[in-house]
Amino acid sequence: MGSGQSSDKLHCNRYLNGQGPPSLVQQAHEGTNGVHSVLNGCQPQGQMTWVILHRDLPGFPNDNTVQINYIFPDGIQTEKHPHPGQPYSGLRLCAYLPDNREGRKVLKLLEKAFNQQLLFTVTTNSDGKDVITASVPLKIQPDGGNRVDGYPDEDYFKTVRRLLKDKGIE
Repeated sequence: MGSGQSSDKLHCNRYLNGQGPPSLVQQAHEGTNGVHSVLNGCQPQGQMTWVILHRDLPGFPNDNTVQINYIFPDGIQTEKHPHPGQPYSGLRLCAYLPDNREGRKVLKLLEKAFNQQLLFTVTTNSDGKDVITASVPLKIQPDGGNRVDGYPDEDYFKTVRRLLKDKGIE
């Protein structure tokens, strides 16, 4: 089993005609059998949308581009953040993926991480200001290479999938 899963005996409700113990999802939400929900992180409230741009990215000459838009308003930190009760600065960010099979897989993983509040968090920057930052690398420039968070970057998909898997996102 993965590191984020319980070693308790699993039951298959499909064969028990729904009469078996609660599903793992139900247990996680209800906190039964010592299982506590680890599905949600400390991401502030925000919005994730995406659109298709009819242009290619360096390294993906035959593919359109997926532009992902993240919007977080200014807010007040909760007990999950570094300074509860204090304000943090919002964020408007665009990220890019090629519109191909691999890019769509990563998009689904990013959506899953976002919906589980695992993709962004509030941190204190080098100026001492509390800001929202991504917990995995995002390609925020369509070009310029990996030194400026752009394309081409032949290791990006492997890296982001590995980091998301470490968060339980597969």
